[in-house]
Amino acid sequence: MRRHGRIGTRWAAGAALALALVTGCEGLEGEGAPATGGGAEAPAATGAVSPLRNPDGTRPGLAPVTGDTDRASARELIESLKTKGRGPRTGYDRDEFGYAWMDTADGVPLARNGCDTRNDLLRRDGRDVRFRSGSNCVVVAMTLHDPYTGTTIEWRKQKASEVQIDHVVPLSYSWQLGSSRWPESKRRQLANDPLNLLPVEGRANSAKSDAGPATWLPPSKGIRCAYAVRFAQVAVKYELAVTAPDRQAMLRQCGG
Repeated sequence: MRRHGRIGTRWAAGAALALALVTGCEGLEGEGAPATGGGAEAPAATGAVSPLRNPDGTRPGLAPVTGDTDRASARELIESLKTKGRGPRTGYDRDEFGYAWMDTADGVPLARNGCDTRNDLLRRDGRDVRFRSGSNCVVVAMTLHDPYTGTTIEWRKQKASEVQIDHVVPLSYSWQLGSSRWPESKRRQLANDPLNLLPVEGRANSAKSDAGPATWLPPSKGIRCAYAVRFAQVAVKYELAVTAPDRQAMLRQCGG
């Protein structure tokens, strides 16, 4: 039996640092009705929010990091990351992180709300969201602005793979950087934490695979600093090191 546990007390210190740095088929129903949000500001026309204003990942999308002050904060966050070499992939299996899109991963936002993680993320980031008849969970159609490519996707469930949910810090990457030694409960959190999840164009997600920032960055150059910040936010929260080339690549995206 695997040993379960909580994220340790060092997590709190890392999360506090990150927060300190960022402060400042089926019938349709709800035709044409946009998904509702929490009334929070949405500085981009797409509704996307800068990662520096979204430290828990519950607000939509990934807006660019702009301005000298924000880019300096981004570099400070990235510079705080520890580095180590990427270990072997031996023993990695997706099931080590729980079954896909489980609603029962404790310790993360949106868990145990009666809707699986994938649909939670589609509702969070989609616009003009439509649900399966009789459901307020299962998304069957929406408009998505993909931050990775800068394109707008009119998505329908019949072609589900056109939009995929990206783990910003890939699960295999985390395994090679230390999550292989975590309790399963912590791995489940990483796999279902909205901070680490973005709905994106399927082809872009497939091209990324399990690459770190030194070998893959979003095609849309304007979003690359924001992507680096989100990668760093996840690493800080889960006390993950990154490789030295990855940290240097992340710094370059934010002017470092």
